[in-house]
Amino acid sequence: MSKLPKQNQFLDLSDYGRPIAKVIANSLKNTSLTPIHVTIAFIISGLIAIACILHHYYWATAFFLVLKSILDAADGELARIKNTPSYTGRYLDSVSDIILNLLILMTIRYVTDASLLLTLLAFFGIQLQGTLYNYYYVILRNKHNGDTTSRVFENETPVALNGEKQRDVNILFGLYTIFYGAFDKIIYKLDSDAVSSQNIPNWFMTAVSTFGLGFQLLLIGIMLAIGLKHYIIPFFIGYSFFILVFIAIRRLINR
Repeated sequence: MSKLPKQNQFLDLSDYGRPIAKVIANSLKNTSLTPIHVTIAFIISGLIAIACILHHYYWATAFFLVLKSILDAADGELARIKNTPSYTGRYLDSVSDIILNLLILMTIRYVTDASLLLTLLAFFGIQLQGTLYNYYYVILRNKHNGDTTSRVFENETPVALNGEKQRDVNILFGLYTIFYGAFDKIIYKLDSDAVSSQNIPNWFMTAVSTFGLGFQLLLIGIMLAIGLKHYIIPFFIGYSFFILVFIAIRRLINR
């Protein structure tokens, strides 16, 4: 199952783990395991990757970062297969991602003796990159009747869906707002017209998907494995420049 109708699907470079994620989800569809269990599994995989960085096992780090991305896709796949969408799962996923991202970068800072300021700038850049990608992707999904658990404007607590508790949704939405609110507002301020855009072509979304978390983690894993750990933080600071480039291209497409 996909988040978009077939005619609107694009090559998502950050979603390379989707085929394996579908296999995992299908293998779990008749079990008692839930999407939340899979989310917990990707959290564990991310924590193992962090431990591997600390011990300089960089090929193992790359493996667990990729595994984390696969499991990150598998929880949503399982929710769609079991027809159990939930805001609890959606916000737990996002909150877990941002905490792991910060821990990963701080761990890289520790093993490379990088500047704390530059590390925080890289984290800020990575989050803005991912927010821009998600912003365009959610606009597409809402425009073309795709998966709508994610909303373009996350400005009010959603009503709990069947099978979840409103209290859990309230808590996780509150955490989501704390962690992502500023990033969402910055991206919307930079490109508020995107919401009414008539055309976001597939090739453009493929290019922007390099901002997706899966692709970011893949790059981090590769750079660690091939001995480029000192370049990770400067790279993501520099790559953030393309936020403005992609916004400019999107506006040209829809002028």
